[in-house]
Amino acid sequence: MNRLQYEKSPYLLQHKENPVEWYAWGEEAFAKAKEEDKPVFLSIGYSTCHWCHVMAHECFEDREVAEVLNRGFVCIKVDREERPDIDSVYMSVCQMMTGNGGWPLTILMTADQKPFYAGTYFPKWSRYGMPGLIELLTQIENLWKTEREKLLNAGDRITDFLMTVEDTALTIPTKELLERGAAELLQRFDRKWGGFGVAPKFPTPHTLLFLLRYGKEEGNAIVVSAVEKTLGAMAAGGIFDHIGGGFSRYSTDEKWLIPHFEKMLYDNALLAYTYLEGYQQTGKLEYRGIAERTLNYALRELQDHEGGFYCGQDADSEGVEGKYYIFTPQEINTVLGENGPDFCRYYHITEKGNFEGGSVPNRLGEELEIRPDKIQRCCEKLYEYRKNRMSLHKDDKILTSWNGLMIAALAKAGFLSGNQTYTEASKKAAEFINKKLTDENGRLYLRYREGELAHMGQLDDYAFLSFGLLELYEATFEIEYLERAEHLAKQMLTYFGEEKGGLYLYAEDAEQLIHRPKETYDGAIPSGNAVAGYVFTRLAALTGKLEWQKTREKQLSFLAGTAKELPSAYCFALYTIEELFSQTMELVCVSAEESPSTEFLEFLRKKKRMGLTILYKHKGNAKRLAEIAPFVKEYPVPEKGEAYYLCKGSACFEPQYTIKDLKEKMEV
Repeated sequence: MNRLQYEKSPYLLQHKENPVEWYAWGEEAFAKAKEEDKPVFLSIGYSTCHWCHVMAHECFEDREVAEVLNRGFVCIKVDREERPDIDSVYMSVCQMMTGNGGWPLTILMTADQKPFYAGTYFPKWSRYGMPGLIELLTQIENLWKTEREKLLNAGDRITDFLMTVEDTALTIPTKELLERGAAELLQRFDRKWGGFGVAPKFPTPHTLLFLLRYGKEEGNAIVVSAVEKTLGAMAAGGIFDHIGGGFSRYSTDEKWLIPHFEKMLYDNALLAYTYLEGYQQTGKLEYRGIAERTLNYALRELQDHEGGFYCGQDADSEGVEGKYYIFTPQEINTVLGENGPDFCRYYHITEKGNFEGGSVPNRLGEELEIRPDKIQRCCEKLYEYRKNRMSLHKDDKILTSWNGLMIAALAKAGFLSGNQTYTEASKKAAEFINKKLTDENGRLYLRYREGELAHMGQLDDYAFLSFGLLELYEATFEIEYLERAEHLAKQMLTYFGEEKGGLYLYAEDAEQLIHRPKETYDGAIPSGNAVAGYVFTRLAALTGKLEWQKTREKQLSFLAGTAKELPSAYCFALYTIEELFSQTMELVCVSAEESPSTEFLEFLRKKKRMGLTILYKHKGNAKRLAEIAPFVKEYPVPEKGEAYYLCKGSACFEPQYTIKDLKEKMEV
């Protein structure tokens, strides 16, 4: 075994038996490269990545490839999920040099970490116009010996270019920015199948969140219908696991039928949150049902016994992509007996099949509905059968950032459904992060696995966890979640901020790479800067503090400046900026009781809460709440019952004492 046997990352451990003499990223590897005067071969991937597995089998398990790598290079493996900073820097290099990116990411660089060649997947030998890894390595090895200056100069030029990226000018957010973003997305909207662009299709829930808010606030039915079309199509397609719940990474076709089968925590958290938002804005129980089936999947298969959530599940089982998820009619009939034919018709499972000789269950072409009890019972039976039929690899590390997203989704589900199972799971995950991934100064760590925490927290960890804690506060009105969210937001500014605006990806006191980027565009998940903008906006409304209002204005101006060229690439930023142009409402409920009345909670569940912030004050939290939101200090706590202080826009009303009166004021 190589040195990776001592690591905790599931991805690195997958490579511990390779004949390649791998190192983890660190001083030991770079010191060896300098000592032996060799270039560095850097390979970045993650444990549930299908093409990472393919390249591993073709190349890194091959002794001929390993001989070339070990002879001429110092080889470093990086788990992109544990070191998103390294991944971000070198993915930028790959995109700049090749126009493309993805994983596995392959970088050749100097011992000073300066890259001179970049690519993604390489086969062992050249084929179909694709260079082979052995030929590439041999060529680089010869150049290193005979024309090294060319490689060194290339590394210097690429590094210098990264360092000279201009700072974004702060720009006042405008409604025109939102209009252009929505128009760009509608131009790419697939009117037949939903979604945006062509295959492969990614769910991009933050796009749907922006469009739903924009469409509702602007009264644009066309935009709202595009969101609903997409929500329905994804829930009907094979990208949604109709047997066990949860969404796969993306669809390989235009109609959401055949997915790339890996399931990731962040996708399922964000999609559950988005379907819940869809339910809240439209009242369609079908959307809530999809969200709950997605969260139930995460609770069953991704939750650690202590409350944190694992990263995801692999696409492959028994070495075959998707094998775990497909069925034949014969198999269904064997398991379900007389119910088999009806089940096959309901989920389009046929003799012909739709993938590799079997069928991916789907409801394409059918109306989205709450599935009948009979089908539900069949799914439960098939789920148990499928679990015992074969297994999926699970990446069981726990990441702070992705758990923050799941905390938000579970909190929202618990609040909207009244199901305390979701609320308690959200609270348990938040407590896990607090106990296992937070130091004595309140600083976050990035990863936890098998009792070990590792890597200083990065921007996404602070921003996403703050986002989750704010959702948890608004679901429970327990003051500690609001306090922790504000504490983390202050740390974001201290360790990641600067005077020019925006937030860096990693902290000022972390390991410094060849570049310290400020990521702003949305990928599979929203950017940390965009989510930070949302957090600052919510804190400004909840606390009423001038410092958070100024921070919000600066951050949203930074985001507006980055988004002005192609606003549709910054949808979560647009989602937050929309609030600036919408009617906001601030509500303070003061109560004689520690918990809100059932009547008040039911009213809030039915209220479309875009732009509404809520504080709950009682005698037990009055002092702590006044420290966070000083303006509530003067609001007296009644001897019995509840009083409601409502402000709309820049006008405040006299206190209301019944839900009926409060509702009337909200609707004025």
